[in-house]
Amino acid sequence: MLNFNIDLKGKTILVTGAAGFIGSNLSSKLLKDISGVTIIGLDSVNDYYDVRLKEERLKKLSVFPNFKFIKGNLADKGIIEKIFVDYRPSVVVNLAAQAGVRYSITNPDAYIESNLIGFYNILEACRNNPCVEHLVYASSSSVYGVNKKVPYSVEDQVDNPVSLYAATKKSNELLAHAYSKLYNIPSTGLRFFTVYGPAGRPDMAYFGFTNKLRKGETIEIFNYGNCKRDFTYIDDIVEGIMRVMQHAPEKVNGEDGLPLPPYKIYNIGNSNPENLLNFVEILQEELLAAGVLPSDYDFEAHKKLVPMQAGDVPVTYADTTALEEDFGFKPSTSLREGLRSFAKWYAEYYGKTK
Repeated sequence: MLNFNIDLKGKTILVTGAAGFIGSNLSSKLLKDISGVTIIGLDSVNDYYDVRLKEERLKKLSVFPNFKFIKGNLADKGIIEKIFVDYRPSVVVNLAAQAGVRYSITNPDAYIESNLIGFYNILEACRNNPCVEHLVYASSSSVYGVNKKVPYSVEDQVDNPVSLYAATKKSNELLAHAYSKLYNIPSTGLRFFTVYGPAGRPDMAYFGFTNKLRKGETIEIFNYGNCKRDFTYIDDIVEGIMRVMQHAPEKVNGEDGLPLPPYKIYNIGNSNPENLLNFVEILQEELLAAGVLPSDYDFEAHKKLVPMQAGDVPVTYADTTALEEDFGFKPSTSLREGLRSFAKWYAEYYGKTK
């Protein structure tokens, strides 16, 4: 196991995407658990999905006196430069991005702006501010494309993305590697696998299915139900990020005397792919138990098996060996446990069925 070389106590941490699902949960956990930490949260609070959810997350963070929120666009270089000058963050966690595989097919501009220009602005700010001890950034399991080898290892080649979203995330890794090599910036990329949980993203299957079933609409199960997803519960994702934040890749020189890039990549996934039909069955059981749907709900009448969508992949499956060896951590929340938490939250937030 690696020894932690960054003490987060009393540090100023920049979290981009702070109103997002992962960013808000990470910020809350840091503020609760780390003594004297200050979180600078940046988010554009765009309307890609229900803004009320983002506002609710920010409202819960606002009770912490050490949380400072800045509304702004990651692609606005002036805002990014000002944040680094004004607050001098020691650790930067870049979680802001335009998410969604299918949305990238119809709205490519949003991905270039946020995921490429925005990330470039973060890298430039880190280069120009030596106060930064560690840059941690969100990548995605989508970089593996239609990789035939499973489980997916960080050692695998990832040169064949099947969506623009995946291409931008792979680009982030390449850019971070170049900046780590050129400017000795310690950076760690995290490939997240299908993150879910309470107050999550409505565009994700578990949330979108629930909304549709609640309205009596039909849910579409892609690839005729033959897809598998490595669902990873939000608390496990946050725990993984917090551990990684506390160890910046070491600055060492190679045999030629020049610095080796202080750069690492990790998968964070549950390492337990679930068939989509099994996932839907568990979801419907937990929605019934939580009172989100009536006990006599006819699920079969509201399900439709359809072909694979463009940009999707048949399976995601994380090899977390590197994460386990370096940090002694492996996500372990079962899908049923996670969906139960989501269903209970949904019933509280939107109300039980009448």
